Amino acid sequence: MSARGFDHVVWAVRDLGAAPRFMERLGFRVTPRARHPWGTENHLVQLDGFFIEILGIGDETLIPEAAGDTFSFGAFNRDFLKTREGASMLVMESRDPAADRRDFERAGLHVYAPFSFGREATLPDGGIRKVGFDLTFVRNDSDPAHGFFTCLNRYPDTFWSAEYQTHPNGVTALESVVIVCDEPAEQHIFYAAFTGRREMRATSLGITLETPRGRLHLMPPAAFASLYGIDAPEIGPGGSAIAALGLRARDRTHLAQTLREASFDAVEAPEGLVLPAGDHFGLALVFD
Repeated sequence: MSARGFDHVVWAVRDLGAAPRFMERLGFRVTPRARHPWGTENHLVQLDGFFIEILGIGDETLIPEAAGDTFSFGAFNRDFLKTREGASMLVMESRDPAADRRDFERAGLHVYAPFSFGREATLPDGGIRKVGFDLTFVRNDSDPAHGFFTCLNRYPDTFWSAEYQTHPNGVTALESVVIVCDEPAEQHIFYAAFTGRREMRATSLGITLETPRGRLHLMPPAAFASLYGIDAPEIGPGGSAIAALGLRARDRTHLAQTLREASFDAVEAPEGLVLPAGDHFGLALVFD
């Protein structure tokens, strides 16, 4: 089993006009809106090998329902947004979808039918290029509220853009994904299979797993509040929430100045400068 780094996170929002404007105020470069044939629409924030997919519902009448072993990306995010906004899905990179499937099945995980799609992407100069992806959806029985899949990017040279990856705020890469959960140890089996990393570091603050691109932190609410200086998201018994993304900046002083000039009140915390999730579409952003 080979290790997988984080590929992207799906950030589901109800207002697909306001969320990209929020990210632009933070100093990010945001791609033009793209549309999926199954009714969802998105904007992307590209970093170094990782991207944030800001996703909304465009045309609900186009959304197919899940049936049998077929996972419905559109229906899952539509239903997620009925109760909250925030990070709805975690995605790991793929080099071989068939190998991903074998790994997940050997680990005893439920794997859905293979899914592939392509679309057109708008480049910074206005040009149009084809992009395509092969997705392997898998279920986390310990966290059914979120979606999980691996993604093989079939045309990386046309997908990634140095211009879109250059942000005025100086943010360059993903540092970490933070998940708040009642019992981090109960997530061990799933995340070992999902990331291909069996070695995890356990402390009184939770579990940390190093991937080839970004760290995964699993922690209880009290640990999150201590490390990030803000209230943890509310979770029910046995529940989980993708609470925060940690992002690396070239110059923290410049980043802090960008936030002040945009009238954002960031919280100074042990893990970095934190923008709480409350008024920011359900996902905290942490800058280091």
